Amino acid sequence: MTLISSATVAEVRHMIGGEQVRSSTHETFETRDPHDGSLIAQVARGTNDDAQRAVAAARKAFDDGPWPRMSTAERRRLLHRLADLVDEEADGLALLETRDVGKPIRETRNEDMPRVSRNVRFFADYADLAGSDAYPTQDRHTFVLHPPAGVVVAISPWNFPLMLASWKFAPALAFGNTVVLKPAEQSPLTAARIGELALEAGFPPGVLNVVQGFGPGAVGEALTRDPRVDRITFTGESATGRAIMSAAAQNLIPVSFELGGRSANVVFADADLELALAGTVRGIYSGNGQVCLAGSRLLVQREIYEEFVQRFVDRTQRLVVGDPKDPATEVGPLVGQEQCDKVHSYVELGQREGGELLAGGRPADGDLADGYYYLPTILGRMRNDMRAVREEIFGPVQTVMPFDSEEDALAMVNDSDYGLAGMLWTKDLNRVHRMTARWRAGTVWVNCFFERDLRAPFGGERWSGIGREGGKYSREFFTEPRAIVIKHGP
Repeated sequence: MTLISSATVAEVRHMIGGEQVRSSTHETFETRDPHDGSLIAQVARGTNDDAQRAVAAARKAFDDGPWPRMSTAERRRLLHRLADLVDEEADGLALLETRDVGKPIRETRNEDMPRVSRNVRFFADYADLAGSDAYPTQDRHTFVLHPPAGVVVAISPWNFPLMLASWKFAPALAFGNTVVLKPAEQSPLTAARIGELALEAGFPPGVLNVVQGFGPGAVGEALTRDPRVDRITFTGESATGRAIMSAAAQNLIPVSFELGGRSANVVFADADLELALAGTVRGIYSGNGQVCLAGSRLLVQREIYEEFVQRFVDRTQRLVVGDPKDPATEVGPLVGQEQCDKVHSYVELGQREGGELLAGGRPADGDLADGYYYLPTILGRMRNDMRAVREEIFGPVQTVMPFDSEEDALAMVNDSDYGLAGMLWTKDLNRVHRMTARWRAGTVWVNCFFERDLRAPFGGERWSGIGREGGKYSREFFTEPRAIVIKHGP
């Protein structure tokens, strides 16, 4: 596959063992531009046989190839070369992603692609520079090795296709594993390209394999059931996580999951309201609202509720909805018609449950009617026991609720099946410490959103995930820590 122009209908194949190959059945599926439904590519429809071929290639590259036996410095050099290639093609990769899933080009170019190369560089450096533990005593020396785990299956989502794929394959490769990457069927394009770029960077064949296709009953499920796999890392829906965990359990394969979210965004009366407004808009409408970290439950202290919500409505209604290839666009189309229908059903449900529609609430019309557009939506006067508040909508829909006290807010924050992230807007440092200590979420942002230190743990509690990745947490997952005990004389 080469970078796709607006006039090209491409054929996207698997990358297995360093070769671009068709599906074993030669079947394909379509990927279409959510802006207007136009056909972008025909994509290899992966099968059980394709999954077996990919795992076999990764297994051979791990068991017999040079990658796990390279020095960390050599793997670091190759990974940095891959990051260089990503940077060189950033504009083309951003356009691929924008056309594939509808994310505004201002996000894919200015945020997502830089994060891809940053992820690759960070883990390349971390693996090379990380120390290890040693426990010397008078007659014994114990130290810890971190050999690679083996073959990693990485299943990435469609909302941050290449960025979240890199969050998985970069640490896996940096620590010496080989990888089979399966992107979501809605977003095959940049994953296919990263497989090509890895070869251009000098990666040995079979080190990074990419298989395309669907999950249940298809290539995705086959990958999770293969006993030759040593690790599975997945980002996606909680229900899919349960299915993968059940499959992996048959072979006792360790898993790392980042799953759904219904994150709370809490605004206190003492907050910098301008800062909170900007963060709240970004926190729900970036990525067209299709972000698991989104602050989709907005809690506003009652004494500023009316003022803040009105200002939030005004900001929301001024957002530019349009062609995601236009740099001025702030909100683009959803990934497909099924997602549009799901979002609208929850908006209607929220109103039946007693919510007040304050903005949006319908698909876009006019020039955007051919695409999968849904207007940025606000549902006010919601309650935390409503289904439209508790269940994950995954679209540009903000549900708003008032609260009175700190204890009131914290009870609402934690009354959720999810625990991925949260946002807190306040100038009271004591309140920050009190609340974050009791806030059940993997990440809590205070007076900001989506700031990341790649050394910090990332993941969720309850239905939002299992395990943590990032820095030393990724090393623990992608390696098999081994204690070496040497007995010596007095």
